[in-house]
Amino acid sequence: MAHEEFSFETRLLHNKHKIDPVTGAVSVPIQHASTFHQADFDQFGKYDYGRSLNPTREALEDVIAELEGGVKGFAFASGMAAISTAFLLLSSGDHIVITEDVYGGTFRMVTQVLTRLGIEHTFVDMTNLEEVKEAIQSNTKAFYVETPSNPLMKVTDIRAISEIAQEIGALTFVDNTFLTPYHQKPLALGADVVLHSATKFLAGHSDVVAGLAVVKDEELAKRLGFLQNSFGAILGVQDAWLVLRGIKTLSVRLEQSQKSAIKIAEFLNEHPLVEKVHYPGLESHPQYQIQKDQADGPGAVLSFELATEDALRTFVANVEIPVFAVSLGAVESILSYPAKMSHAAMSKEDRYQRGITDGLVRLSVGLENPDDLIKDFSQALEQVRAKHLVLHQGESS
Repeated sequence: MAHEEFSFETRLLHNKHKIDPVTGAVSVPIQHASTFHQADFDQFGKYDYGRSLNPTREALEDVIAELEGGVKGFAFASGMAAISTAFLLLSSGDHIVITEDVYGGTFRMVTQVLTRLGIEHTFVDMTNLEEVKEAIQSNTKAFYVETPSNPLMKVTDIRAISEIAQEIGALTFVDNTFLTPYHQKPLALGADVVLHSATKFLAGHSDVVAGLAVVKDEELAKRLGFLQNSFGAILGVQDAWLVLRGIKTLSVRLEQSQKSAIKIAEFLNEHPLVEKVHYPGLESHPQYQIQKDQADGPGAVLSFELATEDALRTFVANVEIPVFAVSLGAVESILSYPAKMSHAAMSKEDRYQRGITDGLVRLSVGLENPDDLIKDFSQALEQVRAKHLVLHQGESS
């Protein structure tokens, strides 16, 4: 039975890098060499200089390409290095249509760096296909999709956007960080480039910073490979090994975290102090059906809103289990405050225009028992209620 016929869960462990052909080791060797001996003037081996190619990094690139169903993978020093290098597929005078509530680092890159290079952009609500079509210009060369989006968890129809892009000869980039290829395969839906912050669910343990890209065809592989080698923001070999190790447990981690996220989202959705829950696993989510159609699950990230920043501060001060930090996708649950963390690069006006309020908090659900998290959130919300009641009584007296 060829390994291509195995299920996704099995292929996480059984691929061409399962065993080192030299020693039989069941762990990919970490090759620290920066340079490689060449036979003579005219016969260069596969590896010559570590920036251009390294066996350990190559193993990770092969694995992610297979899991995403692409022809070639690329490993970068961070998610933003992967995204920034992919943007270099564009040229001065080109135009991008991009998800409006995109990750703050991507927003910063597009608005403050690409504009200096003469690359234009238009932010749109990508759940509205008419708005997407209206944003197209004669120089539109790419559509940048983040789905579910960060932090409002809006779901974009990848197939529909890819078809629009193909009609005008443009590329479709999809940030697949939140769902990973375990839940969603953008290339199969028509996308051209898939991007990841592998720091998150793929590595999964809050111990590495890494980025990945996968492309659909050989022509794009040559172009992005040239850029990777030229720009040089490659992933170090120790970090590549850590991501490879993390990928082995991706399915069990994400499945457990998603199961817990669904339970927690339903709890928060019923709580009187929670104004709104953003999670595509809830039937009340506007794009619930699109998510079901294009992905195998809603993932393990959600966001929710309390009435005010003050209420949220009280909540965060009283929760005990989650860490309060930037990032997501780890074994421990992580609460993050988009207004001052992931989306600090946006002005308050830009944030509010996109619905990212001061009362919004993002939750990446880890591997803790969900009942413990619900109990913890309940007591923290009770502290919010008690403080709000005292303040309200004080104002009335």
